[in-house]
Amino acid sequence: MIRVLLADDQLLVRAGFRALLDLQDDLTVVGEADDGEAALQLARELVPDVVLMDIRMPRMDGLEATRRIAEDPALSSVRVVVLTTFELDEYVFEALRSGAAGFLVKDTEPADLLRAIRVAVAGDALLSPGVTRRLIGEFAARSKAPEAAPKGLTDISALTEREREVLALVGMGLSNEEIARRLVVSPLTAKTHVSRAMVKLGARDRAQLVVLAYESGLVRPGWLG
Repeated sequence: MIRVLLADDQLLVRAGFRALLDLQDDLTVVGEADDGEAALQLARELVPDVVLMDIRMPRMDGLEATRRIAEDPALSSVRVVVLTTFELDEYVFEALRSGAAGFLVKDTEPADLLRAIRVAVAGDALLSPGVTRRLIGEFAARSKAPEAAPKGLTDISALTEREREVLALVGMGLSNEEIARRLVVSPLTAKTHVSRAMVKLGARDRAQLVVLAYESGLVRPGWLG
């Protein structure tokens, strides 16, 4: 059973998510929070598998709550999925830098929301290849170049040449199967390279690999020309 914590300051939004999740045999809502501080407290008390985290909330916003969850060793198994309105919220890239496993737009299709929760728990990229290329690229291009990699991540000098190549392809939004075809290797070999890169770089999940691929220059967003 996948345990989900809902964090949104709008009661109707939380009620809608709860109604959808409670219909699933493998998902259960273990708590609700109406601001970032409450979300952080409940995450520490309940240690859910996934937190659906709104960005704009009172007292503490979703970005800060996500950052604190990601930095807490006791919550290393918790995956945060940030919710955004896309056209209005330009914080997606910062959310990934803060430790979010990925993000969804609030008006996403119910089936996509359910799939995203399950994918996040599995430790894979919550972002589909198409979404990664389109949205991460757009938000990265709008942002200024950060001065340092996300906290806890190392630079890419520890990677082999093949692992650097794989990291670049992850940053471009390719799945393991697409990477395998591009490099003419088996999907298992591609997955192994991705896993080794995550270990060497100290990445919590695939989403942080996307961040590091941009910030290391392997994938060139707008600020690098």
